[in-house]
Amino acid sequence: MPLEASSGYRKSISRMGRSLFWRTFFLLSLLLIGSILAWLQTLRSLEFEPRAIQTAQQIASLVNLSRAALIHSDAIARVSLIKTMTDQEGVRIEPREPGDTFEPFDTDALGQRISMELKSRLGPGTVVANSVNKKDGLWVGFMIDGDNYWMLTDRARFNHTTSSTWMIWLVTAAALSLAGAALIARLINKPLKQLSFAASRVRDGDFDASTLDETVVTREIRAVNIGFNRMTQKLAKIEQDRAIMLAGISHDLRTPLARLRLETELSVADPEARANMAADIVQLDAIIGKFLDYARPGNVNLTPVPLKAVIDSCLFSMRSRTDMRFNLDLADNLTVLADEVELSRVITNLLENAGRYGKSVDTGIAVVDIAAKARDKWVLIRVRDHGMGVSDEQLENLTKPFYRGEAARTAANGAGLGLAIAEKTCTRMGGTFTLSNSSTGGLSANIKLQLALAD
Repeated sequence: MPLEASSGYRKSISRMGRSLFWRTFFLLSLLLIGSILAWLQTLRSLEFEPRAIQTAQQIASLVNLSRAALIHSDAIARVSLIKTMTDQEGVRIEPREPGDTFEPFDTDALGQRISMELKSRLGPGTVVANSVNKKDGLWVGFMIDGDNYWMLTDRARFNHTTSSTWMIWLVTAAALSLAGAALIARLINKPLKQLSFAASRVRDGDFDASTLDETVVTREIRAVNIGFNRMTQKLAKIEQDRAIMLAGISHDLRTPLARLRLETELSVADPEARANMAADIVQLDAIIGKFLDYARPGNVNLTPVPLKAVIDSCLFSMRSRTDMRFNLDLADNLTVLADEVELSRVITNLLENAGRYGKSVDTGIAVVDIAAKARDKWVLIRVRDHGMGVSDEQLENLTKPFYRGEAARTAANGAGLGLAIAEKTCTRMGGTFTLSNSSTGGLSANIKLQLALAD
């Protein structure tokens, strides 16, 4: 088996082992199969002894009747009697020769028990065989007045229940039990699976698609669904209030900031002081814009978006920057499922972050590499600078809102929302966003979005 196929198989088995459905199914199956085997063994134990005694009694009765009839008949009548028994009863009497070869009857537990019972009923010289001189049948060796005889009869008349019948019943019972176990496991697993899906939608901010059925028959599941729906409604209300509050604060702050900038430009005589004050006001306005971006609602409309066109548009807005250089490595025909405006905002945030924190210590220029490639049903995008990077302990915190990293990457003032907005936006578009340190230096932002397949 190839290495990749073997790895995939192990992962599939591991997922099955962790699944509640498969765990419940396997436990119920083991319980049911164990119960079936115990029941079967008990039934066979209770049936084994009576069956052996009954079979031995029937054979012994047949031998005794045949022997009595032969003993009490004269020579002429004996020949006629043997012929009648052969024709009408299927019982044949033959003399037993010293050179006869036979296969013992006691090859299994039941045969051994029958042989033992026959010897106790017919005497120690009794022989029971499966075949004599390679002739199959139920052969019983007995004595009449010192002479040895074989009695041949059809052994099927004593086999009331065959092993194949037991196997059919066992397979049928096992199949029905496993089907019942699968049904029970599914009934247990289905509401939990629905709850897990709804919780994942809540995690992604889609509160409308996370409503559970409140009319289910099972009382405990109904109570859980009702509680979950009420919690979801409250979270949706909290999220809505938060977004409205942030948007309101950001909107209300921009009006006095605009007036303050106008008054600064008109009233401050010193050009340098006026320029510094105007820069501070612009930065405050940019921070408010970040708040507005972060407070945007969670739902976006995904459409096929040409990736190269979006990146070219973002680079065009930075054409006047002399402190940045860009290296592109992406195909012209890559199309992703995204919101074009949201994707542009993410790329712009990453480029601004790289230009602010990714400058080379020697040249003061930020060299940014932008690469993208398709893999399976995804498009992998990487935006990497060649700056100093961050420590490994800082990486997982950089996407947290308002988190500010070490001073080396935070020389410029900011709101600490750019990377948090990028992660949140990628998640809303059904993708992922991660950060990593490059092995040759610098910080790398990695985006994974769905590939828009051609019709």
